[in-house]
Amino acid sequence: MTSNKDSTKWFSDRQELAVARAIDGRRTPMSGASKFSKGDVVTNNWLVECKTQTTEKKSFSIKKDWIEKATEEAFSTGKSHVAIAFNFGGEDQTQNLYVISERDFKTLLGVTE
Repeated sequence: MTSNKDSTKWFSDRQELAVARAIDGRRTPMSGASKFSKGDVVTNNWLVECKTQTTEKKSFSIKKDWIEKATEEAFSTGKSHVAIAFNFGGEDQTQNLYVISERDFKTLLGVTE
């Protein structure tokens, strides 16, 4: 991991490691930039795209493109669930929040239609 705290990669690496540990997943090489490995962190059924800030922020915008791209990548790699992990930046890259679909949220709650 890069030790330069001014590097965006340093913050991204810390967040991806924290997410991987939290969900018992694994980081994908080059943040999923290869042809066969997608997403930042994966488990058997989940593809997680990680987004972080290098400085602490009071707000964070989630882009529809991120969700659409992650959904396409999950489908192409056989993952049935997608999440966007984000945090508000700063030194602590372990306080992540997750954006998931209503379908996945209802499944977690045990709500059936």
